[in-house]
Amino acid sequence: MAKKKTEINEKTTARTEEERRKLIHRLNRIEGQIRGIRGMVERDAYCNDILIQSAAVNAALNAFNKDLIANHIHGCVARDIRAGHDEVIEELVATLQKLMK
Repeated sequence: MAKKKTEINEKTTARTEEERRKLIHRLNRIEGQIRGIRGMVERDAYCNDILIQSAAVNAALNAFNKDLIANHIHGCVARDIRAGHDEVIEELVATLQKLMK
């Protein structure tokens, strides 16, 4: 999970094909759930049923975030701390604060 700089000075994370495949698979499922909820609204489904599906999407997105943050800590953050780039800790704290709103 090495970071590298691009031409516009953005950080990136190199992922294995397996990591990328798993993340994209989760996102595709979440996208399908969202489309399903949109269809429910279009069909005037019962509010409670829509809310239950919405909660399922939130749970799926939280699971995605948990996997991504774990990979980030084990890879990017650990590597940067070992390299003496302690500013990554503040970046991580800010990210966690945003996730926990």
